[in-house]
Amino acid sequence: MNQTAATARALAALGHEARLDVYRLLVRAGENGLIIGDIANHTGLPLSTLAHHLRQLVSAGLIVQEKQGRQVINRIDFAVMNRTLRFLTEECCNGVSLREDAA
Repeated sequence: MNQTAATARALAALGHEARLDVYRLLVRAGENGLIIGDIANHTGLPLSTLAHHLRQLVSAGLIVQEKQGRQVINRIDFAVMNRTLRFLTEECCNGVSLREDAA
């Protein structure tokens, strides 16, 4: 998948208020991540609803899940986060050339 498609997919996943809240919570949690129950406690989302939103974030490649015994640790994929932000900002303020035939 090219970077444009990957970024579009990530932004689409983050385009829901609950998923954006979960993502920002996991960013704050850092490398340690959080178990599903802790995410539910912080967000107030029912477990079934939270599971749906986590699947969307995993599918978009934004978070990774690691099973440890009976618990599932959810962590941000910081490399993906940084690639997405870099893609959005790498050409900042470089200007845009105008097409002559557009006038």
